[in-house]
Amino acid sequence: MASTLPPGLTPPEIAFLCEMELVTVIPRQRLEGLKLLGGPIPPLQPPYRTRLPLWLALLLKRQRRANIFPPAWLNSPSLSAVLELEKSSASFSPPPDLPPHTTASPPFLPSATADAPPGALPYHWLEIGEMLLDAAPDDIQEPDSVRRLMRDLREVRMAKLRDGVKVLEGGREVKMNGVGGMEVAEGRAFIGGVVDGLRKIGASKEMSRREREAEERENGIGGVGDDEDDDMQG
Repeated sequence: MASTLPPGLTPPEIAFLCEMELVTVIPRQRLEGLKLLGGPIPPLQPPYRTRLPLWLALLLKRQRRANIFPPAWLNSPSLSAVLELEKSSASFSPPPDLPPHTTASPPFLPSATADAPPGALPYHWLEIGEMLLDAAPDDIQEPDSVRRLMRDLREVRMAKLRDGVKVLEGGREVKMNGVGGMEVAEGRAFIGGVVDGLRKIGASKEMSRREREAEERENGIGGVGDDEDDDMQG
């Protein structure tokens, strides 16, 4: 029986993977260390900062056992600068630079910790921002402004994705550098439809070309035979 699941990761699956991202927390009470499948969690001692997986940080925040220190890109000045860059360029804003000599990829990069670089959106920027605004708005400076800027960024970047589809329809290539995980999941439906359409058009053109070449070969063989008959009669 053929699978009815859509190809690629769905938005809920992308959000689930995002919860493995590391964030910085400031514990409000002492907590013993934990041994998890992803690695040991050190003991939490106020007021020292600690890196924790996002899912655990959100749990401690809801239990009022810790505050979350937002990454440097999740504030109004940084998001405003990225938004202006997005509006002034047809391409996506560049992602943060990878640490030297790293072989890791999201969500196993420190792209959401307190020392994450400002002015660049990481791969899970949308999911992280929405989760932190939902669970820890009191830990974010000007949360309403940050929420508005994130909404504007999402609209501008999705418009670029749709423009990229038009470029694909014209038979040209489009660069997707800097596109986030949730944006890929949300744009997969219409991008995949265009790619499938282009594939069918290409297959149809190839079939037409082969039929035309076969017809030309048949005509060529028939023409040679007629010439030989004329020579023999002469």
